[in-house]
Amino acid sequence: MGERRNYSDGYWWSKDGLRLHYRDYAGADDKPPVLCFPGLTRNARDYEVLAGRLAGERRVLLVEFRGRGESAYAKDPMSYVPLTYLQDVEALLAELAIERFVAVGTSLGGIVTMLLAATDGAKLAGVVLNDVGPELDPGGLARIRTYVGKAVWHPTWMHAARGVAEGNADVYPGYGIEDWLRMAKRLFRVNSSGRIVLDYDMKIAEPFRVPGNEAGPDMWPTIDALKGKPVLIVRGERSDILSAETAAKMLARVPGAKLVTVPGVGHAPTLDEPEVVAAIERLLGKVTA
Repeated sequence: MGERRNYSDGYWWSKDGLRLHYRDYAGADDKPPVLCFPGLTRNARDYEVLAGRLAGERRVLLVEFRGRGESAYAKDPMSYVPLTYLQDVEALLAELAIERFVAVGTSLGGIVTMLLAATDGAKLAGVVLNDVGPELDPGGLARIRTYVGKAVWHPTWMHAARGVAEGNADVYPGYGIEDWLRMAKRLFRVNSSGRIVLDYDMKIAEPFRVPGNEAGPDMWPTIDALKGKPVLIVRGERSDILSAETAAKMLARVPGAKLVTVPGVGHAPTLDEPEVVAAIERLLGKVTA
């Protein structure tokens, strides 16, 4: 028997005709829903624990960007850029008639959240930016470019877990094999040949390899657009994407924003850490209907 699902699958269409996917966890309709946007090579499964915790109290939607998970792959790989993901999310908001929501964005998902703040900030009832800001550390971007788009497969889940451990030991130094196995099952899927492969279109790497395509030319105005909203910035203490200096500048520009630094973790925290769970609860407590 499979694991009992506590969500339904939802689909919407992009402007250029792609069928895109999200997970929909039911919740109270008198509160703004929570929309979760994953990182560059990630998918809805990254947010399973967070969604399971919030579901019932709030509706939670786990969005899969084009080229990831169950969302269709793009015909044009140069559409794998933040401005296109922004347009895709705007199409979803229109489809579901969502007027206000709480955005949770990890890495790339946080860039899309910041762009949403700049273009349609009135819809944002609260924001969680996970290990990302308007300035991205060049060292971390260089590291990501070394692996994104490289096809990897494994014969068993234990092989996949060991492979993930080898590549991420510095990010999560406290992880054991069960943790790596859980991460592998979020990153990989079983293909039609029975191989365990990465669950994204390898072509997402093509625009990412061009410097400047990671975000907009100047993202600091998007941070200014968050003023007056409940904002939580989460940073891994060992992060090579969001520096402590950039996080401090973000706090200075958004009065009332909160920062939680997760000790001993790199890019990016999982949002399951106790201090982050408590901070998200406090943020949601500030979000009015």
